[in-house]
Amino acid sequence: MIHGESYKPIIAEAAKMAIGEENIYERVFIFELLKDKNDPNAVAGAVGLSVRQPKFYVFKAKAVLLATGGATLLFRPRSTGEAAGRTWYAIFDTGSGYYMGLKAGAMLTQFEHRFIPFRFKDGYGPVG
Repeated sequence: MIHGESYKPIIAEAAKMAIGEENIYERVFIFELLKDKNDPNAVAGAVGLSVRQPKFYVFKAKAVLLATGGATLLFRPRSTGEAAGRTWYAIFDTGSGYYMGLKAGAMLTQFEHRFIPFRFKDGYGPVG
């Protein structure tokens, strides 16, 4: 059985073998999507910066997958009293993907979906 903590390294190794390690870029902060000059409804790449080195990247792509997560920090938790400090929200789900998609012209739908933490005695927390 493959457990969650083992899943990412297994998939990463398969990706490296499939597309080649020289085609994998890690620790790159993407901040802008590039529109296709021939199709105004398509994204043709992205622009980013290395978070470890003074490098600037421009990526050209046939397809772009925007997988930045939701926007859990837009709302205050409903918890009150003692439970207010025990609510867990993903600090990295800032809504930046919504911004990039909107700026690139994407139709943003299903904003009613947001992270709902698992509830247990004396607190709230992530599942798994």
